[in-house]
Amino acid sequence: MTRQMLIYERVTPIASDAHADMCIEPPMGYSFARKVNSVPLLGVEFVSAAPDHPIVFARNSEAIFPAALLGLRAELNDHVDFDGTWQGGYLPAFLRRHPFVFSRPDDDTEGTYTLCIDETSPRLNREGRGERFYDADGTQGETLTKALAFAVEFQNQFRQTQDFCRRLQSLNVLEEAQARYRDATGTEGRMGGFSVINREKLKRIPTDRMLHMFRSDELALCYAHLHSLQNILKLGRAAKYDGDVTVTPV
Repeated sequence: MTRQMLIYERVTPIASDAHADMCIEPPMGYSFARKVNSVPLLGVEFVSAAPDHPIVFARNSEAIFPAALLGLRAELNDHVDFDGTWQGGYLPAFLRRHPFVFSRPDDDTEGTYTLCIDETSPRLNREGRGERFYDADGTQGETLTKALAFAVEFQNQFRQTQDFCRRLQSLNVLEEAQARYRDATGTEGRMGGFSVINREKLKRIPTDRMLHMFRSDELALCYAHLHSLQNILKLGRAAKYDGDVTVTPV
């Protein structure tokens, strides 16, 4: 359902020697996300994202993680305009942190994350435009310091969101679903690969587990997700589909 990390084309660890003269300009738009029809969403973002985006749970191997739906067609983001302007209301942190990202080898589950940069980003240059990564004396500049702090907070919230998702799986309240629509030519289409919370199953979870979720604000995340699903209609209107888009269990 998502391209996720493919918005990063050439990820390179940031180093003071290799990037001593690297500069970064302010955001130039979101053309890099034009082919991403969903992006991961942190639990802390649910309340802000729910008024604008459908929040679903995407499956990656055996794990699940929240995602903001940005389009119903493969490799097409309905919220990025022709010139790269973002038209989608709330902008997920996953896109805001680009071109920076934390990374570590796939086979290293315990190692330290390294702050990296997507060297293909048009915001980067070595001609002095924008803010430098490093000051003249080699110390880390303000822009890089803020990017590192953002990446650290993103990773902390990512782990908390993983815990929330594992709890939902253990409670067996998720069900596979698909979005169904009809385009302007009358052709029916559908997009699957995601799950949603079954409201009735949520009501039946044990009282002690419900109390824990209430006190930890996880219950509020569940209902933010359920309310957000009405935004499927917005995606249908953005793509000029004929009739309403519906979400149905698989």
